[in-house]
Amino acid sequence: MPAPREVSLFRNGRNQAVRIPVEFELPGTRALMRLDGDRLIIEPMRTDGLLEWVVNRQPVDDEFPDFDEGLLPARDIDLLEPASRCWTRTSRPT
Repeated sequence: MPAPREVSLFRNGRNQAVRIPVEFELPGTRALMRLDGDRLIIEPMRTDGLLEWVVNRQPVDDEFPDFDEGLLPARDIDLLEPASRCWTRTSRPT
């Protein structure tokens, strides 16, 4: 653990800032800041990746809702049909 260092505080626009020496650098790009009495504590934020989230997520036992219930059936679409045959100025797709 590095020895304590005195650092300078400065202004960056309307915010007070401190330049963090290289030996105190935090990993990542985000940090959590909080006051504890008269101490300012800055901690690195843990950022879990998608793979870690998938591995650690809890199973969902709820039944997935049927969003299509009550809707009309979808119409078949021919992806090779020219768009001009599907739409006209006064009608909707066929």
